Amino acid sequence: MRIFSVLALLLALFGGYTWLVLNWSYSTGERAGYVQKFSNKGWFCKTWEGELAMVTMPGTLTEKFEFSVRDEKVAQKLNESMGQRVSLHYAQHIGVPTSCFGETQYYVSDVRVVEMPDAERRAFEALPAVPAVAPPPAAPAQ
Repeated sequence: MRIFSVLALLLALFGGYTWLVLNWSYSTGERAGYVQKFSNKGWFCKTWEGELAMVTMPGTLTEKFEFSVRDEKVAQKLNESMGQRVSLHYAQHIGVPTSCFGETQYYVSDVRVVEMPDAERRAFEALPAVPAVAPPPAAPAQ
């Protein structure tokens, strides 16, 4: 009987800890960019996982922001806004004990489509067109 009490206590502590880290966030914020990958994945615990490409200036390397989504409505909004510039509101949850709630620390709770700032749009429009690559010359006949 004593072993069941200890197991019940450990289970309750684990459940309480999980509830705490999922409901208390270490930080919150927003990131803007283009969602370049978003999928529902996992063997047993299906989670929505995505990757946001954040471009600061044309011609610079993009920074990737990996995130998880727990809400189906938010996942639907993200799927509908693929290819558009978006702003993601997220909360960072540190110490989540299992990947069944998401593979990252960053959980997106809202998404909205945003317009590209005028300065960024002008910079992109000023980039020269990429010329087509010509095929290599044929080898001379022998």
